[in-house]
Amino acid sequence: MAGTLDPIGNAELDVSTVRLPEQARMPKFALTMAWWALCSAMVYLIIGATLALYYGTANAAIGMALSVVVYSVVNYVLTRYSIHTGLSVSLFSRLLFGSAGAALATLVFAATVIYYAVFESSVIAVALHSMVPSISYPVASLLVVIYSVPLVFGSVQKWLDKLNGVLLPFYVVGMIAAVVLATRTFGYSDAWLHFGAPTSGVSASGWWNCFVYYMGVWLFMMAAFDFARFGKKEDINYHCLVNFGAPFWTVIFGINGLAGVYLVSTIHDAGALSEITVVLGILKLMGWWGFAFLVVTQTRINTANYYLATVNTQALFEKAVGLKLPKFVWTILVGAVVYALMLAGIFEKLLLALSYQGVFVVAWVAVALAHILSKKSVLTSDSAIDAAIESGPAFNVGGLAAWLVGVVAGIVVMNLSAPLNSFSSIVTFAVSAVTYSLFAPSHARLMSVTNAEV
Repeated sequence: MAGTLDPIGNAELDVSTVRLPEQARMPKFALTMAWWALCSAMVYLIIGATLALYYGTANAAIGMALSVVVYSVVNYVLTRYSIHTGLSVSLFSRLLFGSAGAALATLVFAATVIYYAVFESSVIAVALHSMVPSISYPVASLLVVIYSVPLVFGSVQKWLDKLNGVLLPFYVVGMIAAVVLATRTFGYSDAWLHFGAPTSGVSASGWWNCFVYYMGVWLFMMAAFDFARFGKKEDINYHCLVNFGAPFWTVIFGINGLAGVYLVSTIHDAGALSEITVVLGILKLMGWWGFAFLVVTQTRINTANYYLATVNTQALFEKAVGLKLPKFVWTILVGAVVYALMLAGIFEKLLLALSYQGVFVVAWVAVALAHILSKKSVLTSDSAIDAAIESGPAFNVGGLAAWLVGVVAGIVVMNLSAPLNSFSSIVTFAVSAVTYSLFAPSHARLMSVTNAEV
C-alpha cells in the first residue's frame, strides 16, 4: 500500500513491505468498511449450498457455527498481535521462517488470494456472458480485469474504505431482494431446511466434514492479519471482538451460507448445483438488477483480493530477488495473471482447491499461533521488532520444518480413504504447532536485543 506520510510528514512512504507506523493507521469505521468488503463474496453462498447438498442443511449449519467460533477465537489472537506490531503476513513470516524462508509463505498467500480473485472475477464474467451471449467468456473476463485493476491503484486509507462503504448498502439490499423475490416467485417451503443428501439428518461425520471444508478457507485469517495492521492501538478491542470477530464471521459463513442454501433450493429452474448455480439463479430471478447486484458484490470482494495479491506479490519479489517496482505495476501484473487463470478453467475446481490450499494455510496459522502464544514473541518495542526482522537468519530451520512437516502430514492424511482423510486439516494444525513449540529456536539473540531496549 502506498501513499502515507513518513514520520516527519514530508515525503511519501510505501508501507507495503515495512512495518506499518502508528501515524498510518486508520479510523475504526474506515477500516471496518475496507475489511467488510470480504463479506460479499459469492464463494460463501456457493460453499454453503454445496456442503448442504452433500451433507444436508443441518450438518452444514453446524459446520458454519463451529467455524464462526474457531475463526473468532483464532483471529482474536492474530489480529491483536498484528495491531500491536504493525506487521504484515510477509514481515511476520520473516520472524517465523527467516528472511528467505518467508518468501515461501508470501508466495502461498499471494497465490491463494489470486485464486480467489480468479473465482470472484469469473462470477462477473459468467454473468455478463449469460446476459449478453454475444460477449464471449474470454472477452467478458478481460473486461472484468480491466475495470478491477485500477480500483486497487489507490491505498486502503484513501480509497478502498470509501468505495466499499458506498457499495455496502447495495449488497445488503440486493441480498434481501434476492431472498424476497425467490420466495414471492416460487413460494416459501421449508424444504431448504432438509436440502441435500437423502440422509440429511445431523451426524458426526456430516458436520465434521463441513467444518473441515471451512478450514480450507483459513486463508482469511491471513487476510485478517494483513488488514488488522491498519487498526489503531486505541481501537484494538473493537477490532478484535467486532470488526475481525464473531459478527463478521457470522455474516460471512452463517448468513451468506444459509442464503445460498435457501436460494439454490428455492429457485427450482436454476439447474443442477454447480459453482455457478447461485449466479444463474440470481440472474434468472432478477435479470439486469441481479447482474448489477453481482457486480456490486464481486467488486467489493475483489478490491480486497487484488489488494492482498498485489502487496504480497510486491513483498515477495522485493525481498526474494530485490526487484522494486511501483505498486500499480504489480497490480497490473496480478491482473494479467488473474486473466490467464480465468481462461484456464479452474472455476470448476473449488472444493478441491480449498482442500489443498487449506493444508498450507492451516500450517501457517498453527505456526503463527504457536509463536504468538509462546515466549518467542515477547518483543517489547518497535525497534526490537525491526531489529529482529532485519538481522534475523535467512532460514529459521525450526519454523520452516514445523510448517512443511505439518503440510506433508496433512497431504498424506488427505489422500487416505474416508473417514481418515477428513482429519487432514486437524493433523496439519497439530503437527505444525507441536513441532514449532518443541523445535523452533529460542531466539535468545533476539530476546537479548529486546531486553537491551527495555
